[in-house]
Amino acid sequence: MRLIKAEQVTETVARLCQEACRYLGQDVKGALRDAFDKEESPIGKEALQQLLDNITVAEGEGYPLCQDTGTTVVLLELGQDVHVIGGPLYDAINEGVRRSYIDGYLRKSIVDKPFSLRTNTKDNTPAVIHTEIVPGENLKISVVPKGSGCENMSRLGMLTPAASRKGVVDFVVRAVEEAGGNPCPPAIICVGIGGTADKAILLSKKGMLRTVGEPNPDQEAADLEKELLERINATGVGPQGFGGRFTALAVHVETFPTHIASLPVAVNILCNSARHKEAVI
Repeated sequence: MRLIKAEQVTETVARLCQEACRYLGQDVKGALRDAFDKEESPIGKEALQQLLDNITVAEGEGYPLCQDTGTTVVLLELGQDVHVIGGPLYDAINEGVRRSYIDGYLRKSIVDKPFSLRTNTKDNTPAVIHTEIVPGENLKISVVPKGSGCENMSRLGMLTPAASRKGVVDFVVRAVEEAGGNPCPPAIICVGIGGTADKAILLSKKGMLRTVGEPNPDQEAADLEKELLERINATGVGPQGFGGRFTALAVHVETFPTHIASLPVAVNILCNSARHKEAVI
C-alpha cells in the first residue's frame, strides 16, 4: 500500500490548472500549424494565423489562452494500491482548483443552483471528477478546463442497432455541422460509442486526452476516425466558422461493448484551444 498526502494532490491540481489554461501541447500546436499550411481559404487561413498568434502571446506573457477558463474536468486513474491520507481525495482536488483559480486570476465560471439563482461559487469549484480504479500504486491526474462554447455543443444519440455504422457517421457529422462556429473550430471531435448513455459520454470525454491525430489502435475504430474527419472537413464550416478545409484537426473515437438493443453515440467537441495537462504521483 502506497500513501499519498492530500496536500500533494492539491498542489498538483493547482499547478495543472495553471499550465492547462496557459500552454497548449506540442501536438495541438503542430496540428494547427499544419492546418495553416494547408488551408486554402484566405479568411480561414487568417483565422488560423490569429489562433497561432494567440498561442504565442499566451505562452510569452503567461496569459490564459482563452477568457473562458472553463469547467474544471478532472479524470483520475487511481491505483488500487494507493491510499490518500490527510483528507478526502475529492476535497484535495477541489482545494487545488480553488487555489489555482483565485491565486492565478483565472475566470471563475461555476454557478450553484443551476436552474434558479445561478450564484457564482467564486472559485470555480466544484470540479467535475471522474475516477477509474486501475492496477498499481500511482495516481494519474488529468485536468481539462472545458469551455462552454464547445461543451454546449455536446450531443448524445441513443441510436438503434439498425442505424449501424452509417447512422453513427451521419449523427456525428450532423452534430458538428449544427454546431457551426460555436465550438471555435478547428476542433477535436471526440466520439464515444457503446456502453450506456452515461458510459458513451464518459468515453467521449476520455477522447480529449489522446495525442491529437493519433489513431485508435483498433483498426476498425481508426478507419471510422478517418472517414469522420474527411466527412467533417468536407462540410466547409472551416476555422472559426468562416469557411475552409479545416473544421476539425482530428477525430478520436472510443468504444465499449453495448446491449443487443442499443447503440449509444456521444459527441464531445474540444475547441482549438484543446487544453489539458496530466501528472502522475
